[in-house]
Amino acid sequence: MTRLSALAAAVCCLAVLFGCDVNAQTQASGDSTVAASEPESSTSSDSADSESANKEQVATLAGGCFWCTEAVFERMEGVNDVVSGYIGGTVPNPTYEQVCSKQTGHAEAVEIYYDPAKVKYEELLEVFFKTHDPTTLNKQGADEGPQYRSSIFVHDDKQREIAEQYIKQLDASDAFNRKIVTKIEKATTFYPAEEYHQDFYRRNPNYGYCQAVVASKVRKFNRNFGDKIKQDAK
Repeated sequence: MTRLSALAAAVCCLAVLFGCDVNAQTQASGDSTVAASEPESSTSSDSADSESANKEQVATLAGGCFWCTEAVFERMEGVNDVVSGYIGGTVPNPTYEQVCSKQTGHAEAVEIYYDPAKVKYEELLEVFFKTHDPTTLNKQGADEGPQYRSSIFVHDDKQREIAEQYIKQLDASDAFNRKIVTKIEKATTFYPAEEYHQDFYRRNPNYGYCQAVVASKVRKFNRNFGDKIKQDAK
């Protein structure tokens, strides 16, 4: 093993042991079946409602380190943009270091801007639950703390209803063999994370944490949702 190979292996091991926190500070530039039945759709004679339903919509999801969640949804057909950031806390405009202190109440999350004509909110939830562990409280792998909680931040009553029903169906089917601890929270102010966090996996595919953790999430998405991958991401 060369010195370079040994160094790469050491970085990778540190990434697994210490998680997203240690790696981000450098500022480097169960396969369970979780598909749930969809709520019945209804038609409306109100053209304004129809027009609104066809406009770009937003979903806000937190499932551990946002590098992972962002990398997964950036590959999904119908998703126009994904922004990593912080939500659900009490401190305005928090920094990454403040969020990592576990004192602000924020979660690492992503805002997903999507075309409802191409992808449904339920489909986003399906991918969300299939690519992280919704049964571990404030923890994803080596990443621990309230900032890594599993949460769905809903923007309206319809999203809340869909999320509640989805989780209810998953628990009833015992899809994960353990109770789901994912929270449903009202979406509050979303603060985009620092620029170096944005598109982190795409820009740093060889980074230790990306190779050890993020890449496995992307592979899981590719394996389970091959029909939902953007053409330019295949």
